[in-house]
Amino acid sequence: MKTNLTDKSRTHIILFSTDLELSSDKLIDYYSLRFQIEFNFRDAKQFWGLEDFMNVGKIAVTNAANLSFFMVNFSHYLMHCFPQKFSSESINDLKARFRGYKYVSEIIKLLPEKPDQVLLATIFHHISCLGCIHPVSLDTKPS
Repeated sequence: MKTNLTDKSRTHIILFSTDLELSSDKLIDYYSLRFQIEFNFRDAKQFWGLEDFMNVGKIAVTNAANLSFFMVNFSHYLMHCFPQKFSSESINDLKARFRGYKYVSEIIKLLPEKPDQVLLATIFHHISCLGCIHPVSLDTKPS
């Protein structure tokens, strides 16, 4: 029985499961999470390579799938825990930003001497925003 809290109307819902040991409370909990589970699969396929890996061994498939889902969770954690940096960004922006950080850090290693901290922060900020869909304003202080 499901009750609409606004108008107090009731409706019947029938849920099925092949797991005969699963309690009705757990079944209802799992069913209520179905959209979040689908969104996680979508993000893992779309952004973190779950759809693209070419592994056939059991361990390799397990590792690739686990890495994809770990990255889904980690990217959502970053966007949730650091809203001042990543609140208006998409996952593509987050990936572009960190890819830019990696490129700049590798280029800096090739220089004979490191630039000063202010110039370095400006370089990191500008380069990391190049691939972003929603770039951070260039007038703001670099992070």
